[in-house]
Amino acid sequence: MSNQLPMEIDVQEVARLLNDGQIVLIDCREEPEFQIAKISGAVLMPMSRWADLGPDLKQYVDQRIVVHCHHGGRSLRVTKWMRQNGFDNTQNMTGGIQAWSEQIDATVPQY
Repeated sequence: MSNQLPMEIDVQEVARLLNDGQIVLIDCREEPEFQIAKISGAVLMPMSRWADLGPDLKQYVDQRIVVHCHHGGRSLRVTKWMRQNGFDNTQNMTGGIQAWSEQIDATVPQY
């Protein structure tokens, strides 16, 4: 097996990879949260619907995936689940969209 990526990735690296089109950014927050604040290019896949999203996820199995939520707790659980289910190149965005707003894009609302 190849060397696995670290479980966590910081927002600066996510911003660089997203800008270069090298990752799929999955937002595992709920729809009302997504309406308040979102990162351009992120795909909404709420954690509460994760069991139903299997077919949607399969399209990303060979890609590098970064999961984010509000502060990083839910997305860490999703990242661990994804790694256990064959998505080896999945990472958690440390600090979530809160850190993104603070460090990358201040136009993203904080809540």
